[in-house]
Amino acid sequence: MGKDASFDIVSEVDYQEVDNAFQQAAKELKQRYDLKDSGATLDYDKAKKEFTLTAPSDFIGGQVKDVLNSKLIRRDIDLKAVNWSDPVAASLGNVRFTGTIISGIEENMIKKLNKDIKAQKFKKVKTVIEGDKIRVSSPSRDDLQTVITFIKEADYDIPLQFVNYR
Repeated sequence: MGKDASFDIVSEVDYQEVDNAFQQAAKELKQRYDLKDSGATLDYDKAKKEFTLTAPSDFIGGQVKDVLNSKLIRRDIDLKAVNWSDPVAASLGNVRFTGTIISGIEENMIKKLNKDIKAQKFKKVKTVIEGDKIRVSSPSRDDLQTVITFIKEADYDIPLQFVNYR
């Protein structure tokens, strides 16, 4: 009997690509005519893995977020990986947004994913929770493709990747 095929469900972010996107967005903020003298600032704290955006108004803050989001999309970073806070009043009438980068799957989300997969009663599909990832295995690769399709169609509000497909 052949070995089962398997893959892992994970939620990972390439922080180097996030940093590259931030650098490009910061450069565009300095060069773009409508934003360069607006007083908007964008910072990225690599240790905390969060963005801090300060702008004179919600509208300009939204424009700066759009610039950053476009750079993240170009670098294949799912926008669900950045969780933006509501605007908070800052000094001098500015507003501040904080964008936290989400990486890894929380325990309750892993349990929900596992439960949803098992509830579908896929034939011969086994799931095992391994830390912050789920290993899905089956003798049939077609069954694994069906599981991937099911998970992609069910929106879980976090970026999910399917890795180690073998």
